[in-house]
Amino acid sequence: MLQNIVILLYVLNIFLAATVIFLERRNVAATWAWLLVLFFLPSVGFILYLIIGQNLSRRKIYKIKIDRLRHIRHILHNQFQLLEQRKIKFKDPEITRYHDMIFMNLVSSRALFTQDNRVEIFTDGQSKFDSLLDTIAAAKDHIHLLYFIVRDDELGNRLVKALAERAAAGVEVRFLYDHVGSRALPRRFFQPLTQAGGYVAAFFPSRIPLLNLRLNYRNHRKLAIIDGKYGYLGGFNIGNEYLGLNKRYGAWRDTHLRLEGSAVQQIQVQFVLDWNLASVHQFLLKRRYFPEVHEPGSVGMQIVSSGPDSEWEQIKNGYLKMIYAAKQSICLQTPYFIPDESLLTALKLAAASGVDVQVMIPNNPDHKVVYWASSSYLGELLESGARVFLYSDGFLHAKTIVVDGRLASVGTSNIDIRSFRLNFEMNAFIFDTETATRLWRIFQQDIEVSTELTWEAYLKRSLMLKLKESLARLLSPIL
Repeated sequence: MLQNIVILLYVLNIFLAATVIFLERRNVAATWAWLLVLFFLPSVGFILYLIIGQNLSRRKIYKIKIDRLRHIRHILHNQFQLLEQRKIKFKDPEITRYHDMIFMNLVSSRALFTQDNRVEIFTDGQSKFDSLLDTIAAAKDHIHLLYFIVRDDELGNRLVKALAERAAAGVEVRFLYDHVGSRALPRRFFQPLTQAGGYVAAFFPSRIPLLNLRLNYRNHRKLAIIDGKYGYLGGFNIGNEYLGLNKRYGAWRDTHLRLEGSAVQQIQVQFVLDWNLASVHQFLLKRRYFPEVHEPGSVGMQIVSSGPDSEWEQIKNGYLKMIYAAKQSICLQTPYFIPDESLLTALKLAAASGVDVQVMIPNNPDHKVVYWASSSYLGELLESGARVFLYSDGFLHAKTIVVDGRLASVGTSNIDIRSFRLNFEMNAFIFDTETATRLWRIFQQDIEVSTELTWEAYLKRSLMLKLKESLARLLSPIL
């Protein structure tokens, strides 16, 4: 009997291996990672594949198609023509050199380029959440929130209370959270909001208790839209640790943006798509969600979204364009550094070409296996001439990249294969010298509380650490 079960498991593994290779047509690295799991863990490999191995890239999962909305399609077409004919006038003349990147984002992600935005940068949770709660308290028409992690703690309950107060006052409130990221939330958590008339939905919830067949696909976005005028986008989730109150992590260093201008409308469109995918309470892209913009600023920006339903990997491609455009410097911050071959090669080539490449990751990791995988890639960077810094003043969770002090990106995407291929993410690509310079200065301040990892120090790693890194790197495509 036992022998028959073992034979059956191996047959299932062979079948799934054939599926991975011949039908799914996955990235080669991900294919090999799954083959290792299937052949070395025959008793559980096929179960893991069924739960977290689905490929959504060929599926059109969104119920509302942007190209069906006539007015948005018209705007996209007009901007496409202006860019193709090079007739767009840039408010910041330094941005003219990035014309091809703006064109690429428009084609691959339908990311409109707008130049009427105002940007405020937050690097600590207290100032970010004070601003968010103040903006929520002043809301008149609607509040839309989407967060990957929501905690049942002081900050989480304070936010729900504020939302419930506005809902009771007649403001339309919607709260979307990721079911996997917020799996510890009790059912009672959102009661004050729903009882006040607000709406709550979970993204990709489990339809079968204790078994979520879309476990591997997470909505990692963290964003807020208030009255269609103010938008928040960046790395902060909802919880006390993001205020630096968790003793394990200490101070929490992140980067988040408060936006005003037409870029907020791009965030709003994505929220509508995500909400209607997750909730039975559908709503349409009505004009009230897109109020007239009165040019609060002059920052050029594109909002780029990516997810496992797309073949393009739009955010990663944006990073690649930025790296290859660099002439003087690249400053990159990420909590998890697990690049694929294309991104790693781009950074190495930039460093070898004389570009000052500086990569910063946390010295205090929150996921050991991911940290070991990250460490395995650092040696190649150091060998090519890049500099690596280990942030030591708490935990670094910022997801930023600044090129030549002119071009920057801030958002929810880490520099890892999961963010590029498996998660639903959103980044702001900022084409503005003044904003990019502010982010560059923040990076330089972070260097002051970081330790530089030298090539000599890297070579002194223990044999055990090297073994852990090698194993983690093999699994990095599916971490």
